Amino acid sequence: MARIFVGVGSNIDRERNIQAGLAALSGVFGALTVSAIYESEAIGFVSDNFFNLVVGFDSAQSAEQVAATLRAIEFKYGRVRGGARFAPRTLDLDLLLYNGLVRQDGEISVPREDVTKYAFVLRPLAEISGDLQHPVSGVRFADLWAAFDQSSQ
Repeated sequence: MARIFVGVGSNIDRERNIQAGLAALSGVFGALTVSAIYESEAIGFVSDNFFNLVVGFDSAQSAEQVAATLRAIEFKYGRVRGGARFAPRTLDLDLLLYNGLVRQDGEISVPREDVTKYAFVLRPLAEISGDLQHPVSGVRFADLWAAFDQSSQ
């Protein structure tokens, strides 16, 4: 079983889409460890604020299978791919970590760069897995969050 962490976000009908996404994730993967929900401004475009959180779960699925499942759930709840990278989202499910896997290719990108780049990813991840170490740097997520410059986010 792999320990997996997924970033969840929405800025379109946020409450409904976050609830639906969590229900779909638990329906496929079972018990979820769920962070608090954080509100953040849209980055890279002007739009309504996002709700963001991180969930953790265990699964025997491969990283490719998990990524495909996340895309299918996004699609089911109205996510449109192929447009602008920075755009409103009904539901955004990002594979952040898959065990200690380090892989950056066209199909899978873990650990996701967003983990150390954005407060709305790092803070909820540190909340539910603070003692876990970043697979590349070896630094605990709680320590990464403590050192994060929050002044710009």
